[in-house]
Amino acid sequence: MTTSNKHPGAPWRNFYGRIRGKGLRKAQEAYLDEDLGRLSPGPVGWDVNPERHPLDLQALFGGAPVWLEVGFGGGEHLVHQARSNPGIGIIGCEPYINGVAMLLGKIREAGVTNLRVFPGDARDLFDVLPPGSVSKAFLLYPDPWPKKKHHRRRFVTPEHLDPLARAMAPGAAFRLATDIPDYVRQALIEVPKAGFDWDATRPGDWRAPWADWLSTRYEQKALREGRVPHYLSFTRR
Repeated sequence: MTTSNKHPGAPWRNFYGRIRGKGLRKAQEAYLDEDLGRLSPGPVGWDVNPERHPLDLQALFGGAPVWLEVGFGGGEHLVHQARSNPGIGIIGCEPYINGVAMLLGKIREAGVTNLRVFPGDARDLFDVLPPGSVSKAFLLYPDPWPKKKHHRRRFVTPEHLDPLARAMAPGAAFRLATDIPDYVRQALIEVPKAGFDWDATRPGDWRAPWADWLSTRYEQKALREGRVPHYLSFTRR
């Protein structure tokens, strides 16, 4: 199981604050031992794929369109999308192993078969996704890294957005949800620079969720604490 957070493109030593929380329950340990290997998208990390051979998405999903969720948290949105779109192949990426274990439990409960899980740095995954292979991507309530000196660690920086853009097909949708106003500001500056157009004419406004949205635990926490969610839609040029 690969959980490295030291992608060679990162100028800092540890990109993520932590990759493991409090002790896992026995059932969650079993999910990791029994399910994670078979749900792998293939060789991703530098330790198992140093030549960066592209993933065989045809073998994974039989030619179905491929979606991607970066940082899926507890996995509720990811499973919701997989269940609602059985003709789509979805890859979820999350370095926090407790969240991965939660997702695996939800996959068992839902019985979905069109999901693959990578428990590591999204940049490792971007390195092995064929160019133009992703038709929709989600970035939902990413770590805000609130201190200004840490803003370079946010996902909405060229180090992340440029390889994401390479992996996405022209016309592909990129959805971003956050409750941090400064993150919205940075996203509206940086995401278009990477080759995306902001869809400012989406029905409703940027404070209205998408029609197929499933509220996540992070969103519920934001609402309880009085923060306003924002939902940004972009299209790959």
